[in-house]
Amino acid sequence: MLMEVLEGLAIKPEGIYVDCTFGRGGHTTAILNKLTSGKVIAFDQDLTAIEAGKSLQASYPGQLHLIHANFKHLRSELDRLDIHEVDGILMDLGVSSPQFDDPTRGFSYRYDSHLDMRMDQSQKLDAYHVVNTYSFEQLVQIFRRYGEEPYAKQIARKIEAARLIQPIETTLQLVQVIKSALPSKVLSQKGHPAKQVFQALRIEVNAELEVLENVLDDAIELLKPDGRLAVLTFHSLEDRMVKQAFQKRIKSDIPSKLPLVDLPESKFSLISHKAITSSELELEANTRAHSAKLRILRKN
Repeated sequence: MLMEVLEGLAIKPEGIYVDCTFGRGGHTTAILNKLTSGKVIAFDQDLTAIEAGKSLQASYPGQLHLIHANFKHLRSELDRLDIHEVDGILMDLGVSSPQFDDPTRGFSYRYDSHLDMRMDQSQKLDAYHVVNTYSFEQLVQIFRRYGEEPYAKQIARKIEAARLIQPIETTLQLVQVIKSALPSKVLSQKGHPAKQVFQALRIEVNAELEVLENVLDDAIELLKPDGRLAVLTFHSLEDRMVKQAFQKRIKSDIPSKLPLVDLPESKFSLISHKAITSSELELEANTRAHSAKLRILRKN
């Protein structure tokens, strides 16, 4: 949704922008191309992404600042750079395509690899630890909350039984355990049977929802007048959290007892009242865009 993001951010040539999830720099590059004296501060907790971005940094001397950190440190890292307000912030949530497509990272059920799923490869907690040491109750809670998996109990019981025999070490071993817990009618349905469990494990390993919840207020407070916060989500849990945070800001500064005709303008507004979704053209070229939803908040 590159064009939708750029249009929603309304790039100012001299502006300061933050890309909270640099990945391989697609959005950052497009923003840089619209700047004159402006700059981009780009975060990524994946060292591989930061290393890959150094060539882009060299092409835009003084305009691209790379930060190897989770964007939960947004405010403190910007304070360190003596930046206290910005013109736009982008959060493109979830796993980047290079992470999904790298068999060694353990994010995908399409490859047989070690159960990893860490975005920050220096952290200790990985999917192997979750699958093999979390209690039955913890696994059920994760699968239900983060994966919205209706067969959470059955899958957790199968995992519990399987790891008593030997540790579940790889992605395809886990897929087989998941399949063994599901009724045949589910296995014959469209979509991969392990999708929701893998999503849940990834969210748990990387504390994705906790990070998002904690950083949204900081991001909103950093916006200059006419500044924009654009958030791309890929599942309903993220989208719901962003939608609620934006609605809260729109309504929070309007006194509830004023007559409708006397209501002052809110400090914030939505660029689009409904989530923006991918165009048919993009969906044809990129199947991963099917679940993408873009919401943009503007500081008036």
